[in-house]
Amino acid sequence: MIIMGSNMAEAHPVGFQWVVEAKSRGARVIHIDPRFTRTSALADTFVPLRAGTDIAFLGGVINHVLTHDLDFREYVRAYTNAAFLVAEGFEDTEDLDGLFSGYDAETGTYGRDLWQYESAEQARTEREGGEGGGDSAMDQERTSPMGHGAAGAPLSGTTGDIAQDPTLQHPRCVFQILKRHFSRYTPEMVERICGTLPGQFREVCEAWTANSNRERTTALVYSVGWTQHSVGAQYIRAGSILQLLLGNIGRPGGGVFALRGHASIQGSTDIPTLFNLLPGYLPMPTAGSHEDLPTYLDDLRSPTQKGYWAGADAYLVSLLKEYFGDNATEGNGYGFDWLPRINGDHGTYRTVMDMVDGKVFGYFLLGQNPAVGSAHGKLQRLGMANLDWLVVRDLAMIESATFWKDSPEVETGEIVPEMCRTEVFFFPAASHVEKEGTFTQTQRMLQWREKAVEPVGDQRSELWFFYHLGRMIRERLAGSTDPRDEPVQKLDWSYAVQGGGAWPEPSAQDVLRRINGYRTDTGEPVGGYTELAADGSTACGCWIYSGVFADGVNQAARRVAHAEQGPYDAEWGWTWPSNRRVLYNRASADPEGRPWSERKKLVWWDAEQGEWTGDDVPDFPKKTPPGFVPPEDATGPDALRGDDAFIMQADGKAWLFAPHGMLDGPLPTHYEPHESPARNLLYGQQGNPTRKVYGRLDNPSNPSPPEAHREVFPFVLTAARLTEHHTAGGMSRQLPYLAELQPELFVEVSPELARIRGLSHLGYAHVVTSRAAVEARVVVTDRMAPLRIDGEVVHQVWLPYHWGGSGLVTGDVVNDLLGVVTDANVFIQESKVATCDVRPGHRPRGAALTAMLAETRARAGVTIETGTTIATAAGVPHLQHTEESS
Repeated sequence: MIIMGSNMAEAHPVGFQWVVEAKSRGARVIHIDPRFTRTSALADTFVPLRAGTDIAFLGGVINHVLTHDLDFREYVRAYTNAAFLVAEGFEDTEDLDGLFSGYDAETGTYGRDLWQYESAEQARTEREGGEGGGDSAMDQERTSPMGHGAAGAPLSGTTGDIAQDPTLQHPRCVFQILKRHFSRYTPEMVERICGTLPGQFREVCEAWTANSNRERTTALVYSVGWTQHSVGAQYIRAGSILQLLLGNIGRPGGGVFALRGHASIQGSTDIPTLFNLLPGYLPMPTAGSHEDLPTYLDDLRSPTQKGYWAGADAYLVSLLKEYFGDNATEGNGYGFDWLPRINGDHGTYRTVMDMVDGKVFGYFLLGQNPAVGSAHGKLQRLGMANLDWLVVRDLAMIESATFWKDSPEVETGEIVPEMCRTEVFFFPAASHVEKEGTFTQTQRMLQWREKAVEPVGDQRSELWFFYHLGRMIRERLAGSTDPRDEPVQKLDWSYAVQGGGAWPEPSAQDVLRRINGYRTDTGEPVGGYTELAADGSTACGCWIYSGVFADGVNQAARRVAHAEQGPYDAEWGWTWPSNRRVLYNRASADPEGRPWSERKKLVWWDAEQGEWTGDDVPDFPKKTPPGFVPPEDATGPDALRGDDAFIMQADGKAWLFAPHGMLDGPLPTHYEPHESPARNLLYGQQGNPTRKVYGRLDNPSNPSPPEAHREVFPFVLTAARLTEHHTAGGMSRQLPYLAELQPELFVEVSPELARIRGLSHLGYAHVVTSRAAVEARVVVTDRMAPLRIDGEVVHQVWLPYHWGGSGLVTGDVVNDLLGVVTDANVFIQESKVATCDVRPGHRPRGAALTAMLAETRARAGVTIETGTTIATAAGVPHLQHTEESS
């Protein structure tokens, strides 16, 4: 098991018990991380690296696999797009000094026409202001989920229409492009970039490849240590490519595990709290592009594509029927026009900047504490201080509810309580033991929780709050003739309730039934997403959850003991989709349908019964035999060949090379973090050329190569969680026993850095960036060993981020140190790596603090333009991307 980008033992201790169990049975655990942690202590091998360089490390392992022919060739040839040819004209980072074909320096985006397969054309035309088949400016700005949901872009035709070379020797086949792309990611380069010693790196390569074959599989585990980067989506791509090359996807004991730090974070993306997605990873409609339901569906899927995304019309129409009930008819496009449209970035950080700029007037906070828990805490607090109203629902009075009177900006005079215009409404929330419903866990499992105790006083569930808020708004708007109120008026709000009176509790089980889906004429629950229809005869709140209430039974509430069922515990909770525990498990059998080995069997083809069977629910059309070749006019699941194991992809194959869907390149590429002490040793292109920098006076960046004065912030800063506190601390700093275990904010530094900066163990220091200074106790420890990067010693420092101004134990806000720069694909912030300085003693207070930060910025030459030249490769204009110029 490889754990990378995660401190699983501390941040996910319940899940880590199974790692310990696996280790006790002979599994080897390798932990790769900038810091020696409790996970490292329990691993067999710990490998250090510099924060923000994981792609260089993974690229080195990929290069090792390809150079030494260690890939699982039969798996790769059958189940990936390794043999597909990329169109002529495609140029790689090797050709363009770190860029791919189609880069536009003025917009900081890629036109992706030249990333396509040979003879495969996009089935849609661009409707965001562009003509013909090329990417328009709007499309270049759209994330993959914004544009196409989880499906990726549709491809015309099927695999037979894509030029390919089964020998994998053609210079334009994906396999050869992959080899060239990663050829310079050598062990020597990994050492120069990551600081990882060659012997340590070689040990990882040998262990990973030796344990990945017919008989054995390796699991890859990551968490937000991978995602919270300006190249975060490509971190996961790099790990996925490696696991595909080694045949570790779709097989028991393999896979890529995205750990979730909260009980239902997976659920909040499945049924999203995201601006750009509808339930089940359907994309939100785009303004100016999706005029009606047909144009939306044409943009989402091709009528000739393979796989189950061809059923997107049924998923979307069923969702609209659940939203609008009898008001959704064929004549009005099932209410498609009542859905809102998006027109670009409406993410968390864009919204908070719009709050500062006076463009947003009201804000709901539920289960979030951005005053402490989000990057650039000062920007968050100043944004909230410029609202008309703010609604906070939480278990305790958190910093985001009291910022107007006790934030750090009150001390500096940037927020004056008597003049703060924001009216804050605080609603006490019910905790998880005071309400019923489901969690969706890391492994995609829905588990039902019973209500253990009744909530106290005015505490209420989120379901209660939004049901009654919706009810009251609908009553208020009932007589309105304003067209903008029509979508609210047309909603079907007929949820079942429990108890009487004016304020009954909605039935969470009825909500789950409606999420599952039902037949609109009888109300009978459907058995799964394959039963959904595009004719209005079914309604479904989230197609991937369809089946959780099959036969009218709450499948998420099942609790059959492990000893009473099969090896995959199919009757403990319910896992989407279709209660399938391993995704793409057709790949657990060879192209002929036989398990790769008896030891690793999962599903297989039963020739006698004429169907797929096994220990898990087969992730493949049940009656499609291994050697099946579909007719030329087949579409959807019927177009899948017998070896098209990746059933949600338009071509049926896993993508080593992404011809569409990623905004920052078809292959992962090492770019330095936005704030880095080192130049990019691979290319002239320093950072991700599509990253969102938001250059503003209130969002300064520390200088990085090729900019001058980076010596003012010479150290690498990273932050993470503790077991004893939970995220922003609102749930844990209130509790005496947890407050006693971790009573004070601290910063971990190496003995060498302590000597350089005159720091004493358990004394005080303050960590400084261009945004803020944060005071912490000093912990001098070998856990933060310095690394040698291209001949120079680089020190890293680490802080936990759980403290704020409320609770039994208080402290400075670590996230104040971070600026806002995001990954272009998913708008997630780069909060796992920045640069900083560390100075002994207490930080200045009040006006002295703002004066010190101003002096530090002046010494570093920090201006609004710092960090905004995102293209630095040779031969492209080096334009500055500030808010004022965009």
